[in-house]
Amino acid sequence: MKLIVGVDIGNATTETAIARLADDNSLQFVADGIVNTTGIKGTRQNIHGILGSIKQALDKVNATYQDIQLIAINEAAPVIGDVAMETITETIITESTMIGHNPETPGGLGLGIGETVGFGQLDYVVSGTAYIVVVPARYDFAEVAIALNRAMDRQVDIQAAILQNDDGVLVNNRLNKVIPIVDEVGLIEKVPLGVKAAVEVASPGRVVEQLANPYGIATAFGLTPDETKMIVPIARALIGTRSAVVLKTRAGDVQEKVIPAGSITFIGESYTRSVNIDAGAEKIMETLEVCKPLQDIKGESGSHAGGMLERVRQVMANLTEANPNNIKIQDLLAVDTSVPQKVKGGLAGEFSMENAVGIAAMVQADRLQMQSIADELSKELNVQVVVGGIEADMAIQGALTTPGTQTPIAIIDMGAGSTDASIMDSATNIHSVHLAGAGNMVTLIIDTELGLDNLSLSEDIKKYPLAKVESLFHIRHEDGTVQFFNKSLPPELFSRVIILREEDMIPVQSKHALDVIRQVRRDAKRKVFVVNALRALRAVSPTGQVRGIDHVVLVGGSALDFEIPQLVTDALSHYGVVAGQGNIRGSKGPRNAVATGLVLTQARKV
Repeated sequence: MKLIVGVDIGNATTETAIARLADDNSLQFVADGIVNTTGIKGTRQNIHGILGSIKQALDKVNATYQDIQLIAINEAAPVIGDVAMETITETIITESTMIGHNPETPGGLGLGIGETVGFGQLDYVVSGTAYIVVVPARYDFAEVAIALNRAMDRQVDIQAAILQNDDGVLVNNRLNKVIPIVDEVGLIEKVPLGVKAAVEVASPGRVVEQLANPYGIATAFGLTPDETKMIVPIARALIGTRSAVVLKTRAGDVQEKVIPAGSITFIGESYTRSVNIDAGAEKIMETLEVCKPLQDIKGESGSHAGGMLERVRQVMANLTEANPNNIKIQDLLAVDTSVPQKVKGGLAGEFSMENAVGIAAMVQADRLQMQSIADELSKELNVQVVVGGIEADMAIQGALTTPGTQTPIAIIDMGAGSTDASIMDSATNIHSVHLAGAGNMVTLIIDTELGLDNLSLSEDIKKYPLAKVESLFHIRHEDGTVQFFNKSLPPELFSRVIILREEDMIPVQSKHALDVIRQVRRDAKRKVFVVNALRALRAVSPTGQVRGIDHVVLVGGSALDFEIPQLVTDALSHYGVVAGQGNIRGSKGPRNAVATGLVLTQARKV
């Protein structure tokens, strides 16, 4: 009696299923394993993860490699996600410089326009000119308030103040006149003196209006229409802030450097079409559909799109020791998103949200590369290793072990890097498709739109629900329900948005509100999984339409997500499709479908 092993190499995890084949050809699954994939899927670096996953499963039944009759691995196509900017306008501001950075507690209220003056010169200024006072950190709040009141008593027109210390409220409470005060300006030494400036502070719960409006800035500084067009990034960066400062230098010009996102060319068997990135994701995907079946996808040389796609080729060429020209991209998913871009000329790290297109590109599966992995494994273990089959074909074999399923049946395999679909008719004929874009793409969109620059945190935001710590003894869940605690929560969590990761509470280091983070998360999942589910089913359907497919089983690691299956199920219900999570072998949930299918397929051949 020997063991048959199926190994599914995924973008995130490598899963194993082991079954015992008896002399009467009866098959009994006895163990399974799962470890993180080592290296990029479909490369020789996967071998370490394969061995780890198999060893984990063998240990569960006290077996060794010598007990294995055959190992089957899947045909694995790597997927690499990236973001290509729509049109990046890098505006270098010397004529208008912004320093507003939205401190938590600005002081005062309103809009002040005047000439910047150093705090040390305040006793020497005269009435007749409007001033904005710039105060370095060496002066304390009481000293500042006394000096400002003294100047106002001399009829000096003090319009606003810019403080380096976090003293905005303390100074405001001691003034005889309410003026807007922006504090916590770290680079106070870079604020030019003797130039025209505008300071705006909104009331609590509101945001600035005048300086977040290009025409408001134009009004304050008397800008021409051409100058107004150039300061749009400043106004956009100040949208949603409670305080803002904009200054105009005495001389200089506004330079604009436009870096094109470029175009993507889809090379099909019958048609070749190009589309600009700035046309948006919908147009890109429409062009892709026209050119199917695809032979390759190329990007415009010297552009963001070209650089991204060529980087995909180069990475795969380096890993597989192949010529980059021989690496073909077989699919692409484009998603509209937005990216925070640093505004050039800002003195406090200001950002402006720019439109962008997120792209996941899939390299064509190379059976020769997979065969080399199989050969190396076979040599190392002294066991027969075969490339068992295409992932989607194997997944449908595994999905049929879900109780209550039968042919005809369709599956959607939602992994970390790809979304696969397969359909099997009553005669067991299979039609499958392998598409770019899945869980990793969702994580990338969340990380990009929230400006976190922390993929680990973004992965947790994707996988777990959120809550807001409203006191040290209760939290409000994202669905509005309140949960109380007998013991005090850690004080560092107070008033923060947290991720409820199993038993842990992970604070989100972001100023975004809970509702914003939740919306970004759900929108990212819809843009990737709902779009790809519909795209995949249309590709495998005999009619080319989703309607007409009766039952769909959702499998793969992303089918374990707490909301992705519901989003996909809801979307498919509008087409009359019944969809739900698979339960592989009646016990594994939606996981292990491909590994199980590999075992079943090979067992029939032994």
